[in-house]
Amino acid sequence: MASLAQQFTGLRCSPLSSSSRLSRSVSKNFPQNKSASVSPTIVAAVAISSGQTKERLELKKMFEDAYERCRTAPMEGVAFSVDDFAAAIEQYDFNSEIGTRVKGTVFKTDANGALVDISAKSSAYLSVEQACIHRIKHVEEAGIVPGMVEEFVIIGENESDDSLLLSLRNIQYELAWERCRQLQAEDVIVKAKVIGANKGGLVALVEGLRGFVPFSQISSKAAAEELLEKEIPLKFVEVDEEQTKLVLSNRKAVADSQAQLGIGSVVLGVVQSLKPYGAFIDIGGINGLLHVSQISHDRVSDIATVLQPGDTLKVMILSHDRDRGRVSLSTKKLEPTPGDMIRNPKLVFEKAEEMAQTFRQRIAQAEAMARADMLRFQPESGLTLSSDGILGPLGSELPDDGVDLTVDDIPSAVDL
Repeated sequence: MASLAQQFTGLRCSPLSSSSRLSRSVSKNFPQNKSASVSPTIVAAVAISSGQTKERLELKKMFEDAYERCRTAPMEGVAFSVDDFAAAIEQYDFNSEIGTRVKGTVFKTDANGALVDISAKSSAYLSVEQACIHRIKHVEEAGIVPGMVEEFVIIGENESDDSLLLSLRNIQYELAWERCRQLQAEDVIVKAKVIGANKGGLVALVEGLRGFVPFSQISSKAAAEELLEKEIPLKFVEVDEEQTKLVLSNRKAVADSQAQLGIGSVVLGVVQSLKPYGAFIDIGGINGLLHVSQISHDRVSDIATVLQPGDTLKVMILSHDRDRGRVSLSTKKLEPTPGDMIRNPKLVFEKAEEMAQTFRQRIAQAEAMARADMLRFQPESGLTLSSDGILGPLGSELPDDGVDLTVDDIPSAVDL
């Protein structure tokens, strides 16, 4: 429509009166019988003037028709209706309610936060306090850099410029509570750092959340100050997001860990302290005693020459008194050759599992031989011992009065 109007208003034609005067002038100066001598230029000008006038009238009529259609039937020929247009606008309408999750792209960061494009009328703002569940000094510490695309939640509006305020921290809190509920359902043991203490117990950080460990649920006899900044094993007792209540137990975690300790198993431990009679080793939240006599086959006169607090080593479980909470450990049984713990502790660490397997096999064989010895007076049992130390059915080639085992047939258990 606009183009028609432009074409219409842009036409420049000679007035009709001028053409009439030109015709009269031509007739006066040139008689009828000499019309063949009229200049071709003048005749052409009259013809052009008539053609432009006709075109101008046609354009004027087209313009008037188009204007009338716009006034009386503006949607005629349009592929969609007004309702369709309104629905399309509503589909892309931005929801700025608090709590709404939106996807945005970070396009600028500074010391205080980040600007985020969320396809709203203005950019949104993410402060450094709302950028992470942990305390950070700059958003880049949480991996927030220009170009990062992430899902945010709207937490408010800046009244000064009507820009929206965003948060990642709230989303991370929701995920942390969900993770804690999952861990509680799976009844797993988690390691958590102690970050504080009060008159009732310890405060530990679990999945970014502050959990409470009552003193009654702590197995260690150490003072609260001694446990600060240390990691301890914990199990979930109560996870209540609505009440923001997270209660944990160190005692339950230690009890479950102790139940999994088997005689002859090899575990990784850290030397906690040295005493004249041995070293206390932390094995996953449980304190075990490595007696001086169980460090090496060779005599150890000074424990400090072999071990130091903070040393990491592999130890074997010798015994476990669950009622008294005592665990006896040994590195002596893991020595490939006597004295390696003193001369080559690295070799003991590398060969620990192999030596422990040999130890367990010798123990199993000794026990089987002992049971077979008891059966020599009980031929009615129908069992005997194979050459591999395995009890089985009594063979026909053996005497009916059982198997006579001498003391020499049983391996010594002194150095087991």
